[in-house]
Amino acid sequence: MSASRIPLTTISFAHGLNFYKLFWVFVIGCFLGVVIETIWCILRNRRIESRKGLIYGPFNLVYGIGAIFMTVGLIWMKDTRDLFVFIGGTIIGGAYEYVCSVIQEKLTGTISWDYKALPFNLHGRINLLYCFFWGILGLLWERDLYPPLSRLIERIPNSVGIPLTWILVVFFVLDSFISAAAVYRMNCRQTGQIKEHTRFWQWIDRRYPDKRMRRIYPNMKFNLQNIKIPNKTELKEELSQILK
Repeated sequence: MSASRIPLTTISFAHGLNFYKLFWVFVIGCFLGVVIETIWCILRNRRIESRKGLIYGPFNLVYGIGAIFMTVGLIWMKDTRDLFVFIGGTIIGGAYEYVCSVIQEKLTGTISWDYKALPFNLHGRINLLYCFFWGILGLLWERDLYPPLSRLIERIPNSVGIPLTWILVVFFVLDSFISAAAVYRMNCRQTGQIKEHTRFWQWIDRRYPDKRMRRIYPNMKFNLQNIKIPNKTELKEELSQILK
């Protein structure tokens, strides 16, 4: 049977590198990142510590979005030498981590990692050693992890994959919004700059007090120097400057 006569129902909803494939790569990356970082924390600090980035579920957006960048950025290098893939992963991962650090600090006034104590760091946001880790991760992802994951995703039936994808899209949007609002409000409380007292923010304060937030984000620090909580206009201006 020619490809033109294959029924559409037999074609995977995540065939190739489309939105559905990338979204599932994002979800898997969010989860695997938390697992890997938790194991690393246990080996390094001899204790279990929350490493997730969202309030609900074992997910971290940094790794999910990073997995998308690694997939899109390195897929065209699949037939090149391992050294080139490693260098590509190092550059992509380092640049991505730097931008994530800037965006988090500008929008929420918080800092989740600081490498100023490590050599060869750039503004404490990235350092050479961790960039090399990104390179190794990129190499493992492109060579060993992404190909079988891609095949596994494509085996999900269309009748399950499409509706489940959109359910997860809604979940991640809401989870991200609530998590960002809770972190923003915690920063307001820590810096003594609480201005909004609407019902929504009062609900956030009751639902996500400092004690609960510290359990979820034990390593989060607050930038108390010249901190200013931006309004909507300032947020748009900050984002436009970052994206330029």
